[in-house]
Amino acid sequence: MPDSAKVTAYDESHARDYLRLLDADAEGANWRDVAATIFGIDAAIEPERAKVMHASHLARARWMTEVGYAHLLGAEPPLNR
Repeated sequence: MPDSAKVTAYDESHARDYLRLLDADAEGANWRDVAATIFGIDAAIEPERAKVMHASHLARARWMTEVGYAHLLGAEPPLNR
């Protein structure tokens, strides 16, 4: 998962996953179920990997809604957020 200040090819290729993560979060879905459904990671077998994958991608999805979208629209995000 990227940690770039700009939208990356990775972000573009995972946009659908980001939307699914945001929807699941808004619905209060259990992160373990979300990790299994979206990433195919069983939290019972790989709890740390599932947790990190979920948290990092959800954080990036939130960033996309707050800042990254501006890059997709060809605009710069507002300064001093």
